[in-house]
Amino acid sequence: MSRRCLRVIARHRVPFILPTSFASRRRGQRVLIGINMGITAEPPSADSPLAVVEQLRVEFGPIVAVRDVSLTLHAGDLVGLIGPNGAGKTTLLRAMAGLQAPTAGRTAIMGMDVLGRDRTVRRHVGFAPDSPPVYADLTVYDFLMFIGYCYDLDATTATERIDFWLEQLWLTDKRSAKIATLSRGMRQRITIARTLVPNPNVILLDEPSAGLDPAGRIEFRKVLASLRDQGKALIVSSHILADLEEYCTHIAILEAGTFKQFGRAKEMHGRAAGRRKYQLKVAGGGERLGNVLGAINGVTDVAHLDGAWTFEYDEDPSRAAELLRDLIGRDVAVALFTPMDDSLEHVYMRAGVKQVD
Repeated sequence: MSRRCLRVIARHRVPFILPTSFASRRRGQRVLIGINMGITAEPPSADSPLAVVEQLRVEFGPIVAVRDVSLTLHAGDLVGLIGPNGAGKTTLLRAMAGLQAPTAGRTAIMGMDVLGRDRTVRRHVGFAPDSPPVYADLTVYDFLMFIGYCYDLDATTATERIDFWLEQLWLTDKRSAKIATLSRGMRQRITIARTLVPNPNVILLDEPSAGLDPAGRIEFRKVLASLRDQGKALIVSSHILADLEEYCTHIAILEAGTFKQFGRAKEMHGRAAGRRKYQLKVAGGGERLGNVLGAINGVTDVAHLDGAWTFEYDEDPSRAAELLRDLIGRDVAVALFTPMDDSLEHVYMRAGVKQVD
């Protein structure tokens, strides 16, 4: 860590776990972690996982917050982590980021133990907590530049990345504003920028949409989808299930510290591989539609509810278009033909998750 960064830490009393060499000069004084130290991330190999969690367990006295959780994240995985308050979501993310020592098990980021002696692991993981740890007496730009110094970014690289993320997160006009003058939603955006400026390969976000206005949430979904498509591995904890449906490749439902369900988003929605549910409404003559649908090859699970027919069929849009032409050719007065899925809210409630007392 640079001397300039250490001077800023001392002046603003920023909470960090300092590198081993510096901590030893402080005679082992315990310092809380605030951000992950390191340099910019290197590109991962194509086949190796970016993060591996093995039988992770975190206990606080008699309370088991995380109960023997295992998962593997590859490039392009974006996991939506959902569950009731007190399920262990934040503790799991903190343990994966190396901010909470586990009772048992381990987390490896880019093949390195997150709590191992090799401090370079910190360059590959970014964590954004649900309570933005930003420093009110700094300007937005100075705070993010401070983060750049902590990651040993040169001034040119840091400035380029700061300018990029300020634009992406709609903070360009707040560049010179004191953080103390900003709303909670803007501070949340700064926390996200702080996490992304070092360019980590594994990104862990705890309630990142909290405090964002509706327009901000829409734009932030685009940011997450872009990071996913760039080959980052992400876990996003959120209670806003409608947002997660927009961009997640996987869904994990956590209850009492363990995964009650974990799988690909399509599978969690009840979709078999290559299949999709469709909804069909007709203008008239719907009484015989059940027999018509049942006679078509590939159509299954035909049901009628509230004036609409639902069924499963091939998810290929071209096959769906052929089916629609077939129905019209059979003189079916199609008023609505649309693909559909169970909402993530329905999936969550169907899982029977119990609230924590």
